[in-house]
Amino acid sequence: MLCSYVNQTPFLEIIRISNIQNWYFEKVVFQQQRILFDCQTQAILEVYSSEFSTALLVDKIACEVLQVETTEEYFEQSA
Repeated sequence: MLCSYVNQTPFLEIIRISNIQNWYFEKVVFQQQRILFDCQTQAILEVYSSEFSTALLVDKIACEVLQVETTEEYFEQSA
């Protein structure tokens, strides 16, 4: 499934999916950056913030919530 995540904080974030067997996803997301990614339906996105000296887990989001229907919908959200 196609998903979109936006870092709406003034801090660098690291997003990670690690709950899918034999698959791993991790990206750095800069302030106000929007990222588009593919994942499985049962994936859970973990969000780590660099607000402090170490990256701390600040949120867990079911990727179903982040799903976009088409790339056109993604670009409409970006505008």
